Amino acid sequence: MSATRHIAVLDIGKTNAKVVIVDARTGAEIARRSISNRVLRDGLYPHYDLETLWGFCIGSLTEFASVPGFDAISVTAHGAAAVLLDEQGPAMPAIDYEYIYPEAVQEAYAALRPDFVETHSPLQSGGLNIGAQIHYQKTQFPAEFAKVRTILTYAQYWVWRLTGIARNEVTSLGCHTDLWNPQKQNYSSLVDRLQLRPLLPPIASAFDRIGPLLPEVAIQIGVLKPMPVYCGIHDSNASLLPHLMTQQSPFSVISTGTWVVLFAVGGTLDRLDPNRDTLANVDAYGRAVPSARFMGGREFDQLTHGETAEPDAATLERIIANQTMILPSIVQGSGPFPRHQAVWVNGEPKLASERNVAASLYAALMTQTSLKLLGASGPTIIEGPFSLNRIYLSALQSLTGREIIAAQGSTGTSLGAALLAGAKTSIVSGIETITPLGPDFDLYAKNWSDRIVNVQPNA
Repeated sequence: MSATRHIAVLDIGKTNAKVVIVDARTGAEIARRSISNRVLRDGLYPHYDLETLWGFCIGSLTEFASVPGFDAISVTAHGAAAVLLDEQGPAMPAIDYEYIYPEAVQEAYAALRPDFVETHSPLQSGGLNIGAQIHYQKTQFPAEFAKVRTILTYAQYWVWRLTGIARNEVTSLGCHTDLWNPQKQNYSSLVDRLQLRPLLPPIASAFDRIGPLLPEVAIQIGVLKPMPVYCGIHDSNASLLPHLMTQQSPFSVISTGTWVVLFAVGGTLDRLDPNRDTLANVDAYGRAVPSARFMGGREFDQLTHGETAEPDAATLERIIANQTMILPSIVQGSGPFPRHQAVWVNGEPKLASERNVAASLYAALMTQTSLKLLGASGPTIIEGPFSLNRIYLSALQSLTGREIIAAQGSTGTSLGAALLAGAKTSIVSGIETITPLGPDFDLYAKNWSDRIVNVQPNA
């Protein structure tokens, strides 16, 4: 067995960033620090605060270097992000993917992008397609873009900060970027249309050991021994990786956070609908995986105003009996109903506990809608915050009629990144018994679906 005992993971999410120490023998998190991830509004456009994030990562690694210590570093980061470098560092700010471009820019990009059959990447709002980001930066800021020498996917930007070595990686290239052809396992035609190929560094496997820490970074952190840094992985694919290593196909994994990302392992690509936010992701081994997404964590937070206390059984029964429900979509522009406007049915709840129930049932109904679009089969594994939401789990059990596994721990992203550096894992159910909700909820679910069918989406 490797001498690696502890692995430090830089986990850069859209809402929060973390530095986590993972025990390589068990996969357990033994130390963690976190910070809110903010968007800066100055400069050319809204952008990520890379320097604050870097300072946080360096400070956390410095703190952990002695206790508990670590023997390797891996990285995971959210998708739909790229950093454009000149010879010294970022040539342009790292654009926030939620920023909406002028209509003329959007129309020009839509005319350029490849067909869905080539990329299995649907047209997204704002910069959720990295190709749209780069097109906007190149066409609207030509002087700044002329200085760009390297384009890095987001997780690999942090690897470059640590090692000075530029590499890209397929899970980040394959998550609705428009830049990747998952069936040919190569760049899409958009890369040459935008004349990007000379700016793209070599592609490495997520499992590759990229290099040691830069000497100046090692000194700053206080690391005296050689410290390997691994290539890193897109965060939702990090959540998927432990299950690829421990489960037999077919099965589904639902990674929950700001986004709810669904993977139907063992599925086929021919059922995907680009108009309903289904797509192909690419796993750590380079294989296309039928996938779907909606902004479920963001929607849940908006509906509950951040109140997370678990409602009691009487509140659940009252919401179902009164048919109090929210129709999609709270966040428009993505998910299975991207052009529907959210509507409360039978009145908007006033109590926080009632809003929590309605939000949990809504999230389960949206999840089942996406699973059906993928033709998912086999057990369904829930990762992240929703794995602790009993109402969501019970509703999903009722809706699917298949085994629901609530994976232990609040997130699988850090563990998935640690596996790249040799950590071990075994998936353990976090909630032993998940009880379905029963016939009253079946009526509630039918009513929800029927009302959506009868509502016309926005033009």
